[in-house]
Amino acid sequence: MQSIFAQVFALLLCAVVLVWSFKRVGLPPILAYLLTGVLAGSHGIGWMSDSHEIHFMAELGIVFLLFSLGLEFSVAKLMAMRNVVFGLGSLQVIITTVIGMLLLHFMHYGWVGSFVIASLIALSSTAVVVKLLKESGSLKTRHGQLAIGMLLFQDIAVVPLLIAFPLISSASNHELAMALLFAFAKGALVCFLLWAIGKWLLPKIFNEIALVRTDELFVLSTLVVALCAGALTYSFGLSMALGAFLAGMMLGESQYRHQLEAEIRPFRDILMGLFFVTVGMQLNIPYVLSQFFYVIIALIAVLVIKVLVIVAIAQLMGERKRDAWGAGIMIWQMGEFGFVLVALASKHQLLNANTVSFLIALGVLSMALTPYLIGKTAKILNLLGIEKGVPEEPKSYNVDDLQDHVVIFGYARVGQTIARFLRAEAIPYIAIERDPQIVQDAQIAGDPVLFGHAAQKTLLRSAHINQARLVIITFDDFEQTQVAVDAIRRHSEEIKILVRMKDDSHMEQLKSMGVAEVVPESLEASLMLVSHVLYMSGVPMRRIFRRVSKERENRYPYLHGFFAGNSGDISDNKGERLEYLHAIALPENAFAVEKTIAELELNTKRVDITALRRNGEEIAQPDEQTTLRANDVLLLKGKPRRVERAEQFLLDGLP
Repeated sequence: MQSIFAQVFALLLCAVVLVWSFKRVGLPPILAYLLTGVLAGSHGIGWMSDSHEIHFMAELGIVFLLFSLGLEFSVAKLMAMRNVVFGLGSLQVIITTVIGMLLLHFMHYGWVGSFVIASLIALSSTAVVVKLLKESGSLKTRHGQLAIGMLLFQDIAVVPLLIAFPLISSASNHELAMALLFAFAKGALVCFLLWAIGKWLLPKIFNEIALVRTDELFVLSTLVVALCAGALTYSFGLSMALGAFLAGMMLGESQYRHQLEAEIRPFRDILMGLFFVTVGMQLNIPYVLSQFFYVIIALIAVLVIKVLVIVAIAQLMGERKRDAWGAGIMIWQMGEFGFVLVALASKHQLLNANTVSFLIALGVLSMALTPYLIGKTAKILNLLGIEKGVPEEPKSYNVDDLQDHVVIFGYARVGQTIARFLRAEAIPYIAIERDPQIVQDAQIAGDPVLFGHAAQKTLLRSAHINQARLVIITFDDFEQTQVAVDAIRRHSEEIKILVRMKDDSHMEQLKSMGVAEVVPESLEASLMLVSHVLYMSGVPMRRIFRRVSKERENRYPYLHGFFAGNSGDISDNKGERLEYLHAIALPENAFAVEKTIAELELNTKRVDITALRRNGEEIAQPDEQTTLRANDVLLLKGKPRRVERAEQFLLDGLP
């Protein structure tokens, strides 16, 4: 007992030290876990026994990973991706296997051995790729979706291979065909069972669990559902990971999706780390060193063949060259199921001991190299001339002068709107965007925009993140926002971070990470709608301000005082010292319609029209001779009381 405790303690201590060290130098934690396994295994220091229990616990990490991945999908989304999953995915596996068989047979391998090795190489690592996609916030990009689609088919393809390997040496072609047909029938049956359970039974179960309001019960139920789904598919001879993915996909359509993902994440991350440790434990260092030259040649061959196959198929199916190459670089490595199939092939004498050691070394090294290649994808594409490089710094903006500025992550619709208001108030800012087309267009227009991802340390230093007064994150993806917040907090603990999200489901989690304020779009849209409803129903504007500010007070403590406040009237001294912007739409019967700005003499009311929006186009600082029309939107600036009077004048002509 003491020996086991000492082994586990040493393993955890080594993992903590290495993960911390690797994160400090900017390397992914996966490499730290692999190195931990190398040190702990029999070919390293050798303090950890390579037991069946350790491998079973590591396999649970894959189960939880696929369960959380399933939460990101739905049946409708999977059907929408059917061309990728069953088209691109099947062609990738088949063509890679055929090319690998021909090359290996040319190298004097038998047809059986060639098929076994080629089919292993055709599979990629779901664990590595999905973890890297989540860490980089690229799960919803097109190349990320292509990679996920092909990985899903590869997980399905594992099933017939698990059945074929034991039969391939002894069974006849007819028996093998019947066994595979039977396997597909079982797969269809178990998928239907899980779909029915997830569609009708699981939502009712979680409704009852949610009514109890016990966090421990919710966590336990989540674990039980993931494990039961995996056990069901395993009992039918399929992979546990496939069952967990299907269960997660069914629950992904429920209102408990975000809570389930939050509850499963700690178990998933810890057990996934253990999985990579077990992979590292299988690496035979002396053998790799003795065969190092041949291992490197094999690595290059696998990289070139799989990437070129994926690129060719993806482009034939109409995908962009950039996305095709990005997906190919992501899934060029061998996968975790390859280790399972290697062990199975060895057990049935389909591969000799030296070939098994060589394949394990090839798989481990390809997994270890993948995070580096994914991080260098943009540079690789630039070197190949596939994508024109985007300058890191805008030519028309001197980043060295940045101080007490605002940093905007994401320069799409929301980011550009924020920048327009900051520019009008002469507040310095710089934006970071990863869409090269947006960056190129913005830089041509003279906007201060940098190209890159929030996790890049050099980019954060270029944006002078330590000297910024505020950081605004405009992503609508929670995973991407997490990555950005984590990277910012590693640079500065004091800077205030403002996050925009679609809703407030992740508000507490973001606050615990050090976010100063979370602005949910759904809440703001509701408040704006309520404001217009009340105003058009005849409620005085000051009462609307009070009601809306009450709703905001509990959520936005940093914005208190911008609106009238709970107890203060809009005409008090504090309100009168405050200038603010207010948008007003002119209906057809408004007093100001068909009158010029000069005729209205708003300057006598000490209110300015800072912008006018007409037919979707915005006119900054409109001319005095501009004639106002119905449906124009005016942006008024002034003290609250004066803006309120000006609004009444524009609408009703009241002085």
